[in-house]
Amino acid sequence: MTDTTGLGPEDTKLITLARASRARNAAAEGAAVRDETGRTYVATTVSLPSLRLSALQAAVAAAASSEAAALEAAVVVTEAKELTEADRAVADDLKTHLVVIAAPDGVPASVTRR
Repeated sequence: MTDTTGLGPEDTKLITLARASRARNAAAEGAAVRDETGRTYVATTVSLPSLRLSALQAAVAAAASSEAAALEAAVVVTEAKELTEADRAVADDLKTHLVVIAAPDGVPASVTRR
């Protein structure tokens, strides 16, 4: 069961979307982000011969290409315990207010509010 202590229903929804996307694509990571207008973007790890993106990078790219100027929240479902430097940078690029790292079972391992 997902422990969402301190997270609102919209944040919990991001965890659900990221988990579902990760499972559906059998990807290493799943991510979901919500922009300043409430639009949601979901992505998984991209691993092509000519392109490699983390799930968060892919989700932020989708948001940015849709003219998002900031992110209210970002969730990454992964087995990692912390974001990579590149993922922290991309979250900072869009002034992300809430960053959640959740385990594959959906339990938040880290909740950072900025």
